[in-house]
Amino acid sequence: MKLTSLFAAAALAVPLFMAAPAQAGVEACGNINVEANAQCKVEVEGGCTARCEPINFTAACSAELAVECAGECNISADVECTGSCEATCNGQCEVDPPSFECQGSCEARADADCSAQCSAGTDQERNECRASCKATASVECEGSCNVDPNASASCEAKCAASCQGSCEARANASCQATCQGSGRASCQARLEGGCEAACTKPEGALFCDGQYVDHGGNLNECIAALKAQLNITVDASASGSCSSGSGSAECSAEAEASASCATRPATPGGDAGLGLLALGALGALVVARRRRVA
Repeated sequence: MKLTSLFAAAALAVPLFMAAPAQAGVEACGNINVEANAQCKVEVEGGCTARCEPINFTAACSAELAVECAGECNISADVECTGSCEATCNGQCEVDPPSFECQGSCEARADADCSAQCSAGTDQERNECRASCKATASVECEGSCNVDPNASASCEAKCAASCQGSCEARANASCQATCQGSGRASCQARLEGGCEAACTKPEGALFCDGQYVDHGGNLNECIAALKAQLNITVDASASGSCSSGSGSAECSAEAEASASCATRPATPGGDAGLGLLALGALGALVVARRRRVA
């Protein structure tokens, strides 16, 4: 029996709201940078394909190209930058050393630089500048902070790594912008095809704040990586359509599978757990439907 509409498939947009702090460079999601409180949604059919346009590939292409351009853009950090940064950083770290995060501090500092560097030009130019700058910071901060990521490391060690990364990001921002700019058109063309193909599949295509997420065919892993930082409550309500040959019981079973999620403070074993179970049930339903079709 054939389903005429894999039901509004999980027609279904599954909104995921990122809780602070921001998780930049989510590896399972193609290292795309995700802002705190970003809205991430799975789109299928309908307006999904309409979202597959170059303007919505800016973040994904920057994340990809920043890694490729790192070998070409390897300007050393300025000594003055690292010196002044470490003095400030150490003071911040000493307030509560165990809670101080090297990469979070590095990216927050780099993000402030990005806002200053990308204040001119058209909306698209500013968006491309910020995406390039933030992707560069993600690469540099991750590389620098991986030296000693332990919470037990001294403030001096953590701040030295944090400042090294943010200052290298600043030094390489211009080179990265030029390098990424030269590869953006080909990247966008490739992602357009992947996005349109994803829109025709039951799983759909994932977008965060309107930006396409190139998860390399690992949608479940990407969503799981995003869910790990979420507190969500789920309201399930949807209806699907079946082929005329499908039984009413089968249609009824298939008619429950949509989720809209909103941010809510986590409670142990409470709504957050229910949200994860609901999303898991949605995945299981899609798998079961595939088996029936096969």
